[in-house]
Parts: sequence; structure tokens; C-alpha cells
Amino acid sequence: MPDHEGLYILMLSIHGRICGTPELGVDADTGGQVGYVLDEMRALARDPRVARIDLLTRRFSDPATHPIYGEARESLGSGARIIRLSAGPSQKYLQKERLWDYLDTFVDGALQFIRSENRIPDIIHSHYADAGYVGVRLSRLLGIPLIHTGHSLGRDKRERLIAAGRKAESIDRQFRFSRRIAAEEAVLSEASAILTSTRQEVDKQYALYENAAQAHFVVLPPGVDLRRFSRPGRQRSSPLLPSLRRFLEAPRKPAILAIARPDERKNFQRLVEAYATTPDLREQANLILVMGQRDRFEQIPHGARGVIESVLRTVDDYDLYGQVALPKHHEPEEIPEYYRYAAIYKGVFVNPALTEPFGLTLLEAAASGLPVVATRHGGPQDIIRYCRNGILVDPLNIGEMQDALRQMLFDRRRWQRASRAGLMGVRRVYSWEAHARRYLAEVERILRRQRKQLRRESAARQGVRRALPTADHLLISDIDNTLIGDPAGLAALIEWLGEHPRVAFGIATGRNLKQTMEVLAAHQVPRPDICITDVGTRIVYGNTLHEDQDWAAHLHYRWWREGVLQTLAEIPGLRLQEKPAQSTFKVSYYVDPKRPPTAKDLQQRLHQQRIAAHVVLSHTRYLDVLPIRASKGHAIRFLAFRWGLPLHAVLTAGDSGNDADMMGGEICGVVVGNHSPELHGLRDRHHIYFASACHAWGILEGIQHYHFSGDLHV
Repeated sequence: MPDHEGLYILMLSIHGRICGTPELGVDADTGGQVGYVLDEMRALARDPRVARIDLLTRRFSDPATHPIYGEARESLGSGARIIRLSAGPSQKYLQKERLWDYLDTFVDGALQFIRSENRIPDIIHSHYADAGYVGVRLSRLLGIPLIHTGHSLGRDKRERLIAAGRKAESIDRQFRFSRRIAAEEAVLSEASAILTSTRQEVDKQYALYENAAQAHFVVLPPGVDLRRFSRPGRQRSSPLLPSLRRFLEAPRKPAILAIARPDERKNFQRLVEAYATTPDLREQANLILVMGQRDRFEQIPHGARGVIESVLRTVDDYDLYGQVALPKHHEPEEIPEYYRYAAIYKGVFVNPALTEPFGLTLLEAAASGLPVVATRHGGPQDIIRYCRNGILVDPLNIGEMQDALRQMLFDRRRWQRASRAGLMGVRRVYSWEAHARRYLAEVERILRRQRKQLRRESAARQGVRRALPTADHLLISDIDNTLIGDPAGLAALIEWLGEHPRVAFGIATGRNLKQTMEVLAAHQVPRPDICITDVGTRIVYGNTLHEDQDWAAHLHYRWWREGVLQTLAEIPGLRLQEKPAQSTFKVSYYVDPKRPPTAKDLQQRLHQQRIAAHVVLSHTRYLDVLPIRASKGHAIRFLAFRWGLPLHAVLTAGDSGNDADMMGGEICGVVVGNHSPELHGLRDRHHIYFASACHAWGILEGIQHYHFSGDLHV
């Protein structure tokens, strides 16, 4: 463990509406994950070993949402806080599928938050793929160990949707699966631990991923708040009866209860069909569907609206009025009452989802003494194994669902056994206190294992030592076709730099240091304040060319140069470049254009040998293998973090795809007019300006656009 101050945990959960009193079910992104993260935070904050825990999420001030989401900070007590960072349109709430274009901005905001605090986190914990994308980058930049909880997985979700009849092209467009799955693969490769709720999640869902074999999995079930969810005791009636009489002719009949957001994957439609086509179920039980919150129908997101419309059509087609309840609203304190209501009248809880990563609602039902019928795909397998309080079914098989509901509702002795077993099992196996103890034991193991690495990198992560103490802005340019290419433009830029001494000047290039100095001298470019060379693997300063040893130490993480050479030695189509092209943190090859290996295949070969590395293919002829933390963009952010420069005080300029890595997020980027076509995709990105002028004239145009030498208006 860290020193006497206690542990500082930085959590990331980006999408949805997150606050201390969450509006669970208000939309598709504010569901079980939000409740899980908040409960986990509070449980960890209660442990005396934890001094502080912050949750970073997105900040927005949408007039259609509660004002709390526009607040920068919210205290949860006991050293736990929600920190909201801007990323994307500040006046608009965005669904998670639309957040991917703004995640680099979130990374930069997180860096600035960490830099502004008095303490560096001991560990980063990301939740879901979007936060995993951010967590991987923060871990690379700061050298902080990363742990991750997936909650649901892109490959598994994609397979289930296709099995349910959706077209692959349509769902890939809707859910951004290519970006999501790539982020999940990166997390598996780099996280110190992947936390899962069940063994089935590891064996069946993560097994679909190429990098699963090298990941370290820890099965750590969540808990249930036994203070909120409890059996009805001696209650003979429920406070929900008056409101349910609006829907139900006989509200004291046993209830088939389902609680989930209106999402296609939750499979409500088949549950309604199973009930509607079973005469004895319709005669002897009611169906209650708590499907989030809704006001005006046209304000419901498209996907959720489709689910609700489908359910309403089925209710109408089968004339289920008086037998089905579809409440529009519920308060947080009413959810436990729904479970208790169903338990009082000997009902059953149903989770018919196509797949369920865990199934927290099943634990809530068990803690309320309510038996369950649940999907067999995912976490419910483990819950039923430990709690022995229900039946697993194929969610696509309506007949199985009908038989399971009959068994639970009509066999009173079985109902009683399942109710008692669930109460005992949830108390024995599932509690947040037990979760927190096992969580912190795993964190202690990670920190012990990485303490040597953390000590080596501490100089890079703690404190600020300004290499250029008078600079408050930083201009970084690529060389070929950006800085050089037009002598008059270059002379004008050099003159501008001379007139603005508070702007530090640097270059970022794939060349080695010797080649860089030669080409700059040939074009009479004064020696820069900073040179980022060798594809971002080396940083040197000023006239003395003093190397940044902290950056070198930072890159050592999981780098095995000899392993790269051995693994790629016999690959057809690869030939090592000459010795001057090689460096400590770069292995460079020529690629045979007649039989080129793919970057993906080479990356996979390295991963199979547990070598954490980037494979960079340039112009189809040159290939570089770099440490996982190395890139021009990471080097620039590392420098800004150390100097205490806000990222919007950094301007980068480039012309080709190799320069894209150092643009975007909160960094101001300028693409010169003579850019290559591979940069066209950046045109709508935040803080990237496409100049009409070419070469150094384009850099000067970008400087003018951003008002770069003074107050920035970006």
C-alpha cells in the first residue's frame, strides 16, 4: 500500500447521467452501471485504507436535464467525489455511442485535473469501453496502474444482436462496434487487472477477444445494499397498491415483475409475448414492467421508444389491459417496494435479457425474498449457483420462459424454498463490504508488483521542473512539408518566433537525432528548444541536446527490445534497417511491397509473446516497433503535464497521417494546406484547423487563427 495518507483511487465512468442520487432508468445509458459504480465508490470510501476516491465523468448543462450535471464537483462524503469534465458540446447530453469523437478531449481534461490536484492517484479504475479508452491513455502517460471493469462487452453484444435478427451493418453503425472493440482489446493488453462479476464472463464473453489470453482476470462480484433491499417481513399490503390499481383489475394477484431500461437487449418483447400466449399465466398473475422513466413520448430516445412501442402494440394486440402495468415514473425509494410488493403476493422476478453481464437486479430480488427466472447467458449463472433461488432459461425460447414462470408461480413449496435460499445466499456471498475487502487486496498486490517501476517513474509523475521556465506557450511542428518546403514562409515563421520569446519552439519527427540536426542545419533553422525524435521515443532540450531521462524511464515499462527482434526475425517481407535507424526504444524495418505483412498480424504476434508494443507502418515501406507508451502525441502531453502548461497553450502542426497522433483533444492543431489526403477525416474534429496556406505559411495562419501568442480564443 502507499504511505500513511492512504490510497487515492481515480475512477472513470464517462457516459450516462451520474450524480449522488442517480436517475436510474431515465435513459439507456443511466442504468445498472451507474448504480454499481456509485455503490462501489461508497463501499471503498468507507474502508479506512482509502483516503480519497474521485470519479471522473462528463459535464454538460443540457436544459432538458437536471442542473447538477453542469456542476464541476459533487461531494459524496467520506472522501468520495464526482468530478465532471467538459468533453463535446457543453449544452447537450450525448448518448455513449456519440461520445467516441470527444474521448481524447476527455483525456486531456483528466490530465489537467490530475495536474491541478496536490496528489497523483495510486491507481486508475475505468468502467466500460469508453472509459477504458481514456484509462489506457492516462495509464500510458502517467505510469499509473490501470484496472478495468467492462460491464458489457462489444463482441458479445454484437453476436447477440445478430442472433436476434439485426443486420451487422446496421448495428455496427449504431453502436460504433469497431472503435469499442478496439478499445476493449487495448484494455485487455495493458490493464494490470480486469475485474469481472462472474467466471462465465471470463470463459464465454472475454474469450471472444484476441488479447484475452494475456489479461489478468479477477472475479469480483458486486454487492447489494441490504439496507435498501429487504424481505417484506409481516407486511400484508404494499404502499404501491393505490398506484397499481390504475393499471390492474386485480392488483393482489401474484406479479411477474421485470425492472430494466427499455433497451432492445433486455428482451421485453418476448417476455410480454410469453405472458400473452399463456392463458393460465394471464388468469392467475399480472405482468409489471418497470422500464425506466418517461414523460412525453416524442422525447424518448429512438431505440427506447421502439422498445416501448413494441410492448404497447403487443398489449393492444392481445388485449392485456387490466393485466399489465407500465408505470411511467418511479422514485428511487420505490424500486425496493416493487420487489417487496411482488414478494408479498408470491410473485416472481424475471430478467429475460439476451445477455446479462452480471444481474444486480437478481441480487436485489433475492435480498427481498423474491424468486427469479433469468437468462442463462451471463452472470445469472453464478448468482443462481450461489443463491439457488430461481430457474435459468434461453431468452430466445418463449416456451422455456413460460414453463419456468409456471413452475415458480404455481408450485408454492418451490417458491418458499427459493425465497429462503435467496435470502441466505445474498447475505453469505454478496455484500459491498466483502467486495471492497477483495478489491483492496487486489490493489495491494498490483502496487507491490509495480512499486519498483513506480519509483523509477516517480520523477516523471511528481512535481514540475520547468525545462524552459519563461515559456507559457509551446509550438511543435513536423519537419518535412510542414516546417520546411517554402523558404520564405520558414523565414517568416522564424522571425515571428524571435518576436515572441514566451513561445517555446519544438519539432516532432520520425528521424533520429543526428538526422534531425542535419536537416535543420541544412535549412538554417535555429536549434529548437525541444526535439521529439525517433517517432516520439526520445526528447532532448536546447543547444546542449540534454536528454529527458524521465521520459526514457517512462518508456521502459513492459518494453523488451530483444523480444521484438526475436519474434519478428523470421517474418517474410521484413528486413531490419541499418544500425543508424535503430535506437533503444525503436526497432525499424523495411517492408517488401510484394509480400508485406499486415500491422495487425505483427501486433498479434507480439501480443502472443506478451510484448507490449506499437507497430507503426509508414508509406507501406517502413515499419517501426515502439514501446506501448511511445508516440509523438504522448510525448507532447508528457511535456505539457511536467511544465504545468494547459493543453490549449500547445499548438501542433503537421501535413500527413503520421502527424495525426499529436493533434486533437484539447491541443490546438493546424493542418497545413499541402496536407496529404489521410488527414481529411480530421476536418470536423475539435481544435483542429485546416489552413489554406502551405508549409510554414500554414503554421502562421494557424497561429493567427488561434491568437496563439496571447489570450487563446478556442
